[in-house]
Amino acid sequence: MGELEVPAAAYYGASTQRAVLNFPISELRLPRRMIAALGAIKRESARVNEELGLLPAELAQAIAAAADEVSQGRFDDQFVVDIFQTGSGTSSNMNANEVIANRALELLGGVRGDRARVHPNDHVNKGQSSNDVIPSAIQLAAVDALRAVLEPGLGELEAALARQRDRGWPVIKTGRTHLQDATPIRLGQEFEGYRGQVERALEVLAQARRRLGEVPLGGTAVGTGIGTHPEFAGRVLERLRPVYGEELRETSNHFQAQSSLDAVALASGAVRSAALAVHKVASDLRLLSFGPRAGVAELRLPEVQPGSSIMPGKVNPVICESALMVVAQVVGDDATIAFCAATGSLLELNVMLPVAAHNLVEEIELLGGAAANLARQAVEGLVATERGPQLLEQGLAICTALVPAIGYDAAAAIAHEAYQSGRTVREVAAERSGLTAGEIDRLLQPERMVVPGLESGAGGG
Repeated sequence: MGELEVPAAAYYGASTQRAVLNFPISELRLPRRMIAALGAIKRESARVNEELGLLPAELAQAIAAAADEVSQGRFDDQFVVDIFQTGSGTSSNMNANEVIANRALELLGGVRGDRARVHPNDHVNKGQSSNDVIPSAIQLAAVDALRAVLEPGLGELEAALARQRDRGWPVIKTGRTHLQDATPIRLGQEFEGYRGQVERALEVLAQARRRLGEVPLGGTAVGTGIGTHPEFAGRVLERLRPVYGEELRETSNHFQAQSSLDAVALASGAVRSAALAVHKVASDLRLLSFGPRAGVAELRLPEVQPGSSIMPGKVNPVICESALMVVAQVVGDDATIAFCAATGSLLELNVMLPVAAHNLVEEIELLGGAAANLARQAVEGLVATERGPQLLEQGLAICTALVPAIGYDAAAAIAHEAYQSGRTVREVAAERSGLTAGEIDRLLQPERMVVPGLESGAGGG
């Protein structure tokens, strides 16, 4: 397309500069982990091409050294192409190729721009296409983010919830369904529910990470593998396993892997599911702590900052609120990825790869940070107040424990009268149930009502 001026200090070349001029849309650039993955793929590609006799040793080693510097973050400021670019990510792939080629030239003692000596396409990109490298890099970046940020963050949250489960086990309080009083529950049982949600979210994320490990490298342009050695992808991925995990492997179906965003959409859905578990925890903590005088106030969250610029002494559940905003962003990121998967997969290639990369890495890193912060600054320091046990005796749903002895209708009548008169179920039952005081005490003992199987009763919400 002719000559094009490139900044003198730039390591990138004309292809990158054209993309900069073509896509002046946002300030969004490739995620750091995506650049790291691109550099790692280029590094091991050069080494494998040397092994296969496709690149001279000196050239391959210079390219590998330059690509390693890219992977480590030395040239992040040279990745200047907007996320909203060519849908295949070709501009970003060429950005990487040009930066690596020019840095390799320096390492060889040459001059940047000498394409005869180190060519971004012929040498750095040898055996590759944007169409298999970019989706592979997306999946590697996501695997790295899951292992380094989200899974540890959720693991920290699960552990904090387990500790609160143990601390709250002796506390028996009113359960609630439909936001109305229900039968008693241990505070520890509530937290075991939260912990179980996070535990299962981690299991789903592990499955998604395994699916992301099946990458399309080796398919080149349309999945046929044209222009690459049949052993190229397998050898490159073998070299990358120590960094990205033993589950890393070449796909068994290049046509599926390159024409769709199935693995990315699956992973994003798993992240969204984990985000909804975090939403449940943060929402319930906020609800159970609201007050402190005019609300439920069964829990007291750590006081981390003043809550108002006008009301002295007010403290708000800000850690929970920040987590909930992250959940909102994750749900939005996932919706974008779903749209990319549905509308960008045309014939042999998905053409919404860069924005999918941005959103997937963003949602993983955001949720990992939010989960860890929620664990450290909210869950770990919260304490149960006396409010829960105090309200238990005043609850109406404890009449459920009377049903096996006097029947549903009689128990309902007692609950209704207790509500209308402002008295407790125990007081009304003493007058109307026909049970002795000892029988009422036994049936309404809170510890009996939180152990499955001690009494049989009616179901329902």
